[in-house]
Amino acid sequence: MMKHSLRFPFVLLVLVATALSCCSVGRRALTLQPIYSGDASSSPPLVAEALNETLFVLAAAEPGAEELRQDVEDLLGGNLESAEVIGGRYRHIEIWRRGAKPGGRSGLMARLRFPARGEHPDHSRVFPEFRKLLGDWFRDRRQFRPDVMLELLERIKRPIDLHYGYPDTGRPYATCAVVGNSGILLKSEQGDLIDGHDLVIRLNNARIAGYQRHVGSKTSLSFINSNVLRSCSLHSGCYCHPYGGFVPIVIYICQPAHFLEYMVCNSTHKSPLLVTDGRFDTLCARIIKYYSLKTFMEKTGNHPMLWGKFHDQKMFHYSSGMQAVVLALGVCEKVSIFGFGKSPDAKHHYHTNQKAELDLHDYAAEYEFYRDLAERPEAIPFLRDAGIKVPSVVFYH
Repeated sequence: MMKHSLRFPFVLLVLVATALSCCSVGRRALTLQPIYSGDASSSPPLVAEALNETLFVLAAAEPGAEELRQDVEDLLGGNLESAEVIGGRYRHIEIWRRGAKPGGRSGLMARLRFPARGEHPDHSRVFPEFRKLLGDWFRDRRQFRPDVMLELLERIKRPIDLHYGYPDTGRPYATCAVVGNSGILLKSEQGDLIDGHDLVIRLNNARIAGYQRHVGSKTSLSFINSNVLRSCSLHSGCYCHPYGGFVPIVIYICQPAHFLEYMVCNSTHKSPLLVTDGRFDTLCARIIKYYSLKTFMEKTGNHPMLWGKFHDQKMFHYSSGMQAVVLALGVCEKVSIFGFGKSPDAKHHYHTNQKAELDLHDYAAEYEFYRDLAERPEAIPFLRDAGIKVPSVVFYH
């Protein structure tokens, strides 16, 4: 419940409430109490339905959408150079903005140098493959389709099962563990509990050697962002296998140019290397922005339209862990979450010396999302329109 009056012009609130209430049919969100602007004794409440609709509209806004579209168009229409260098030991790929002169840094859009392997795409195939991968992803990303959750069994679970030789049942895994990287993992000895799950998902190549008592030793799926993949691409054969080369990897794309790294790594990877669907990325982005807006409003008493003054709107993004949890909702019957959260006397990451969180994530909002998953999943917006039954979720602190 709101404990502060909203510091926002009353007339604008009324206009927002009136306009949005006209298009709110069929929209459902978390239960919100009516809120007041200014003196509650003399001002009518901004009805919860209109406020919910405001959160929906703001969650759908993408301030960086035009910039992303331009980047994608420039990459798709650019000029690509692919050559072998240093006596054929390395491949060098560059993408230049159309019309730019090679050598001028202002026109360089992407550059990748990596140890050459025979499995890598032929020079003539590099750009056509890159354009198809990027074009398909961007087309999908522009769609808001919560029912993409229904496709995760086919797109994610089935390739993993075929790789491991499991029966193709078309059914979710019975139990899944998503293991985060928080230092709070070192406060408990849950390694055996984690390893007892049918599917164990780990994040961004977190180290397990020396920590098995706390984090377990089993890894069924590695979930990473494309910045991690870019680092891997610099190694021979795109070595990205701290859990062994047999473990499948799911990645989400942070920058459109990273499809170069994906294309190179996929050609040498011996186990499935899967990219999250662009529609799935959009769903996750909308969920977490909704929670960030709602949390901001409840904690500060400000109208959610002021959220952008306190967050980098273009850079704001969900964390790898949040998307891995949502992925698990689509392929598992029961989800256990470990290593999410923080404590004043615990490191940010159990396996690094990183001191603080990244500003582009709103971890407080993500924790509210996890809490609702565990306690009242039926109230979570967007997931109710996904066509799936949200599985049981247990949050281990």
